Amino acid sequence: MARLLQNLWKDESGQDIAEYAVMLAVILVIVVGTVRLIGSNANNVFSNVASSIQ
Repeated sequence: MARLLQNLWKDESGQDIAEYAVMLAVILVIVVGTVRLIGSNANNVFSNVASSIQ
């Protein structure tokens, strides 16, 4: 039983999953922020082009 607890204590595979989850969350925040910023600017550009065509 003591050996099992020592093996569980030394097991670091769960940390890898947590690190990947944090990295994925940061990347998603950056992507969503960029898309929102570019999306609003693109909408203004398309509106200006549509107004000029008419």
